[in-house]
Parts: sequence; C-alpha cells; structure tokens
Amino acid sequence: MWSVVLMGLAGLLVGGAWAFRQQQKPLWTQISFCVLAVMSLVAAYLLTLTGE
Repeated sequence: MWSVVLMGLAGLLVGGAWAFRQQQKPLWTQISFCVLAVMSLVAAYLLTLTGE
C-alpha cells in the first residue's frame, strides 16, 4: 500500500516541477522536485521488493 502512496507522491512532485517550469521559477526548484520524485519512486520500488 505504501508503494502506491509513494508513486502518487512522485506524480504530484513531477506535476509541481512542471508547474514551476511553466511559471519560470529558478531551475534549482525544478531539479529538487524531480530529484524528490525519483527518490520516491526508488523507495516505492524497494518497498515492493521487501513485500514478497
């Protein structure tokens, strides 16, 4: 279940990065949101491995 929540969080973070890109905010905010999204996806993947 937590893996699904983390995947949803990753989607929200990517959407936030895209919104910051549309608003022409600083590049570091976009990159930080994308890095957090990738970390969330990796955590979701690791949770699926331990859930067997």
